[in-house]
Amino acid sequence: MTDHGIEVPVFRLHVVPAVLALASPSWQRDVWLRPEEFEGLDYVVTVLFDDFCNADDPAPWLGKSLRTEEEVALMKELGEVYSTVQEEVGRGAPDEVYLDAPA
Repeated sequence: MTDHGIEVPVFRLHVVPAVLALASPSWQRDVWLRPEEFEGLDYVVTVLFDDFCNADDPAPWLGKSLRTEEEVALMKELGEVYSTVQEEVGRGAPDEVYLDAPA
């Protein structure tokens, strides 16, 4: 697959599924709460905040893993919402606590 418009198209192979996982509560409960699965909230947070983007400051990722200003704005919003939830439940809370949080 050729992706025109971003420097590192392979990064999107990590970013897009991580965003989709955050958008799917049923996926989260089916996958994140099973100890034998490698994917959990920590994995998704690592993808979106550390390795392939920085949802707290996504602008530098424009042209690398994010294609448009709209994606940058949406990722920034995602980062803000996640930070709110993290403050509400606590940084070290288990996945199920995050999943039960109203935010």
